[in-house]
Amino acid sequence: MVSGGCVGAEGEAGPEVAVAVAVEEAPAPARELVVGYALTSKKAKSFLQPKLRGLARKKGIQFVAIDQKLPLSDQGPFDVVLHKLTGKEWQRRLEEYRETHPEVTVLDPPGAIEHLLNRQSMLQEVSKLDLTDCHGKVGVPKQLFVNTDPSSIPAAVMRAGLSLPLVAKPLVAKSHELSLAYDPTSLTKLEPPLVLQEFVNHGGVLFKVYIVGDAIRVVRRFSLPNVDEGDLSNNAGVFRFPRVSCAAANADDADLDPHIAELPPRPLLEILARELRRRLGLRLFNIDMIREHGTRDRFYVIDMNYFPGYGKMPGYEHVFTDFLLSLDQKEYKRRPSYTSGEG
Repeated sequence: MVSGGCVGAEGEAGPEVAVAVAVEEAPAPARELVVGYALTSKKAKSFLQPKLRGLARKKGIQFVAIDQKLPLSDQGPFDVVLHKLTGKEWQRRLEEYRETHPEVTVLDPPGAIEHLLNRQSMLQEVSKLDLTDCHGKVGVPKQLFVNTDPSSIPAAVMRAGLSLPLVAKPLVAKSHELSLAYDPTSLTKLEPPLVLQEFVNHGGVLFKVYIVGDAIRVVRRFSLPNVDEGDLSNNAGVFRFPRVSCAAANADDADLDPHIAELPPRPLLEILARELRRRLGLRLFNIDMIREHGTRDRFYVIDMNYFPGYGKMPGYEHVFTDFLLSLDQKEYKRRPSYTSGEG
C-alpha cells in the first residue's frame, strides 16, 4: 500500500516551489489490498460485519469471496487468503496454492491450524513454556486423553493421578460443549474420544485473550463457579454445559471481586502470545486463561481456538484492518486492482 506524505517545511512556500515539490513527491496510485476469504456462511456473517467492510474499504482493503468449486489459481489475484475451513481436500488445495504462490500470505498455514483442532495436542506447547519468572506463572491443568471403553475411565483416571471434579471436552475442538463429572460413576457415562481436564477453581471468571498478529485484546467472560467439598459430596452425575464463555456471558461490566476481575499482567500476556505465535506458526488465535482462585499470579491455559469469534472483540474492525495492512509492508508484486464485486 502507498500512502501520501506531508510535503513542505514550516511557513509558506512560493508557487514555483510548491509546484516543483508537488510534481516530485506525487505518490504512486494506491493499490487495494485484496483479501480472498474462504469461510462458512455462519463465520462470514459473524466476521464480515458491515462495520468491518466499511472501514476496510476506507483503508483500501477489499474482501473477495473464494469460490470453493474453482481452482484457487484461477481466482484473484489475492494478496492474502483468509480461511477457516476443514477437510483434507481443502488443505491439499491450499498447500498447493501456497507452493505456487509464495507471494500470497495464507492465514494461517493448514498444518499449523491442525495443532489446535485436536485437544490432545492443543496445549502441548503451553506446557513446554517456562514462564515462572515473567510477572506470573502459566501452566495447563493436568489432563488425560481417553479413547477407551467408558467403564474403564475411572481406573484410567486413578492411574493418571487426576482429582475430581473433571472437565470433559470433545477431542475435536469443533464443539464448545463441555461436561463436568463429579464422581467416579459419572465418568462411565462419558462418550470417548475426549480429553479429561482437572477442574481448577477460578472464581467463575475466565480471560479470553484474542491475538491478531502482534495485537492482544483481553475480555472477561463468566465461567463455571467454584466447586467445594460440599459440591463433591452432594452432586453426582454429569453436568453438561453447551457454551460456557460465549459473548452473552460478558463479565467486563459486572460487579466482581477486584482480585477475581484483575486482568493478567500485560507483560505476561505479551510474552505468552509471542512464544505461542512462534511455536505454533499462527497469527490468528485466542487463549482461554483462568487465574487459580486465591492466588494473584498463578494462571492456567485451558483452551485455544484458531480464528475465534473476532466479531465479539471490542474494536475488532480497527485491530484486524491494521493487521492486514501491516502484512502489506512485505514486497508484494505490483498488480492491477481487482475489479469484481465483494462476495
